[in-house]
Amino acid sequence: MEKSITINVSSTYKFLQVWNGIFNLTSMELKVLAALIDCSASIGDANLCSPNAKKAAAKMLDIKDYNTLNNYVKKFKDKKAIRKDGRNYLLSKLLDLGTKSVKININWTDER
Repeated sequence: MEKSITINVSSTYKFLQVWNGIFNLTSMELKVLAALIDCSASIGDANLCSPNAKKAAAKMLDIKDYNTLNNYVKKFKDKKAIRKDGRNYLLSKLLDLGTKSVKININWTDER
C-alpha cells in the first residue's frame, strides 16, 4: 500500500522543521540554518557558508560576530544537514530545495 501526503510550508524554517526528525537540530540551529539558506540564496552565493552568507545571516539573527556561526557549521556537518563539496558547503540532498521529489519508505514490524 502506498500513501502520499502533502505538507504546505511557508518559510525555510518551517521546511526545515518538516525534516528535523532526521537531523535532530535544536531550535536555534534551525534558525541559523534557515538564515544561512535564505541569505546565501538572496546574495546568489552557491556556498551556503561563505563569509558573505554568514555575515548576512548573523546580521539577520542579531549575532554580533559572524564567526560565531562557524560553531553551527560544524554542528550541521556533524548532523549531516550540510556537506562539503570541494570548497563549498551545500545542503544535504534531502534538504536541497531543488530536489524534485523525495520518497520515504517506512517499514515496521509489530512485535507485541
